[in-house]
Amino acid sequence: MAFAVQIARGIFDLIREDLALVEQEITAQNSAAIEPVSQISTYLRESGGKRMRPALLLLAAGASGYRGPSAIRLGAVVELIHNATLIHDDVIDGANTRRGRPSANARWGNHMSVLAGDRLYMQSFELALRERNFAILDILIDLTQNMVEGELLQLTRLGRIDLNEAEATELAYRKTACLFSGCSRLGAVLGRQPKNIEEALAEYGRNAGLAFQLVDDLLDFTASPEQLGKPVLSDLKEGKVTLPLIFALEAGAALALNSDGHDGNGANGRTLVAKVLDERSFQSVRPEQITKLVRESGALDRATKLAREYVSRAKAALNELPESEYRRALMAVPDFILEREN
Repeated sequence: MAFAVQIARGIFDLIREDLALVEQEITAQNSAAIEPVSQISTYLRESGGKRMRPALLLLAAGASGYRGPSAIRLGAVVELIHNATLIHDDVIDGANTRRGRPSANARWGNHMSVLAGDRLYMQSFELALRERNFAILDILIDLTQNMVEGELLQLTRLGRIDLNEAEATELAYRKTACLFSGCSRLGAVLGRQPKNIEEALAEYGRNAGLAFQLVDDLLDFTASPEQLGKPVLSDLKEGKVTLPLIFALEAGAALALNSDGHDGNGANGRTLVAKVLDERSFQSVRPEQITKLVRESGALDRATKLAREYVSRAKAALNELPESEYRRALMAVPDFILEREN
């Protein structure tokens, strides 16, 4: 954890002033919104978060030779889009907590939350339009479309125990990595970089985002509720089969587990997972049985190894960029992602 804090300090110190300006822009946008939207978005902002997406955009812009008001504005845009997705995701998932606090839908209800999320999307595009840049709008439209399609695809795959690695990776890209990729690509556009640099930064963001999502999936099995800010194994309760569990099932994780979670002659792993997916709760199966299944199958090690591969690919994509303090910070971001604990 100390290593992760050290990495984060080095990354965020470089852009601390710009991130503060992004926060000011978000606050101004919240103040300009009507009261229900302002209340909900302010509540989300006050609940914390790492501001990873605006940070990526600011670092990519700096590595591309640009610092200025457009990066601040677009940093606010991508954070508003991210917040809109959080609100909608919690409504769809029926989540009651977010970052250790009641979720927006738990406080304001589904109807108010959905409309507030819609308004945040519109607000973000209204802000982006001030750039008068079609390339920026193309990127934002593409990533937003991918994120919405990812949510729709996930709904069609809820409760499926036969989900494979390719399908899970596609969902991870659409729901998480495409926004990371868009943020780093926007930095290149602001710096008026050639296409090869733009593509390199987009590839960097894609792999950093896939690593981020995979670490998120791992933490659902390994972290405490206090670390996560929500109950552990929430994904499985919601019907989502993520990569660590897919790897456990692929390993033929037919660990004979009895109802106490010990080795015995009880149900095998696939049966246990199917039962949770069917009940959408831990009634017949205890959470410890699932975490034991994933741990003893070697799935955690396999997923961690894959996350490290994404980190390596992200760093390799930066070979196209000239040396700078911003490039060095971008190199450190994937390590921070790998080491994070919430």
